[in-house]
Amino acid sequence: MNILITGASSGIGRQLALDFCTQGHQVWGLGRDSSRLQAIAKQGVKPLQVELGDLQALRELVLDLPAMDIVVLGAGSCEYLDPQRFDASLFERVWQNNVQSMANCLDALWSQLKPGAQLALVGSLAHLLPFSQAGAYGSSKAAIHYLAHALRTDLAAKQVSVHCIQPGFVKTPLTDKNHFSMPYLISVEQASQAIIKGLSNGRLVINFPTAFSCLLRLLHALPLTWQNKICCRLARKEGTP
Repeated sequence: MNILITGASSGIGRQLALDFCTQGHQVWGLGRDSSRLQAIAKQGVKPLQVELGDLQALRELVLDLPAMDIVVLGAGSCEYLDPQRFDASLFERVWQNNVQSMANCLDALWSQLKPGAQLALVGSLAHLLPFSQAGAYGSSKAAIHYLAHALRTDLAAKQVSVHCIQPGFVKTPLTDKNHFSMPYLISVEQASQAIIKGLSNGRLVINFPTAFSCLLRLLHALPLTWQNKICCRLARKEGTP
């Protein structure tokens, strides 16, 4: 199969690209860091260096690519808001990296999605609860959750299935920066296998790890006032003012 993955130079995207490559698929990995891309190129991944914020560059980059069987849009970032003030610049950066860059990829790759293809957008379980400091990150992932479902409707006639991948905490360079406890933390290898299995089984929403996903979805079903009380208590426990 022909598979394209964004965010392939680091974290989950990197591991997923390598695992698909090991299975014998032709994998194109998009990223910004040339040295990291060259590292995975040595293991069989075709590197494509590009800035996802540059729509025209993306459009030109994919012109010579074949139609894709699987597209995984996983590039993104995470920054936390200071509860003492709202930082519009931070908010813009997170939404640019997580949502607008994904929109740019969809624009460029739309014609590469052949009938029967799978399109996967990487969101997060974080959008299920109103966590302190996560207003930018969580809202961007909530947008991706909605976008995946809306695209599924739009692409139904083209017979392209759309999947929303929602990880919990995965040990990556991004989560290494976190200064709070991360329950049910898993490795990138575990995350990659969960994604591959979920896509293989045709699951429209791929949540993992299972225990953490079940816990958050259970809390998400509670009244909003209860959700806020729980998240406020967690914030105090972590020392957030």
